Amino acid sequence: MNFTNQKGLAIVLNIADIIIDNREYLSEIDGAIGDGDHGINMAKGFSIAKEEILKEDVNMSQAFKIVADVLMNKIGGSMGPLYGSFFRGLAFKSKNIEDIDKLVIMSMLEKAYSNIKMISEAKVNDKTLIDVLDPSILAYKESIEKGSSLVEALQALMLAADIGLESTKNMVAKIGRASRLGPRSVGHQDAGATSCNLILKTFASSIVYLLKEENDAKNN
Repeated sequence: MNFTNQKGLAIVLNIADIIIDNREYLSEIDGAIGDGDHGINMAKGFSIAKEEILKEDVNMSQAFKIVADVLMNKIGGSMGPLYGSFFRGLAFKSKNIEDIDKLVIMSMLEKAYSNIKMISEAKVNDKTLIDVLDPSILAYKESIEKGSSLVEALQALMLAADIGLESTKNMVAKIGRASRLGPRSVGHQDAGATSCNLILKTFASSIVYLLKEENDAKNN
């Protein structure tokens, strides 16, 4: 099961749309224990990136690179460099690969996570996006290693992303502005974990849809 790098462009555009559409939601969550600008900054970055992507004839890898550059250079706060590094990893490991399969996707996700770990000290249970990213990628990898199909592995990723997000509600924030609240941060889900959940689930569900399209086309 695979899809072309060119058709994968839809994945990037879907991620941009989900973040733009959830601008208010993300800022509302961030407002509970943070600055309240997470949705504003993220939506701004993805809006700029989407405009740039639509001006050019690009594939998935090139579009992810555009997103990375915009997030790193044109939005404020700590999330720009973090997500910029994440999308740069996705772009780098799929660059010049025409057919994207489950092993390429695993390499993309692992590189994206590795890039974040190079610039962030956040660990699981610190109440950050890592609490979604780490278990999601681990679930995908373990599923692939068991011989699961790409769709099955992506479903495992999406389930882990939801469980990881929910887990942040019961955590004490240890990094960022929310950490100043100490125990008072308990009871609120993390904004970065929320955007990470949206990104990973849209990434996965978009691929599942592409594979279904490919399969339907072959059977008609």
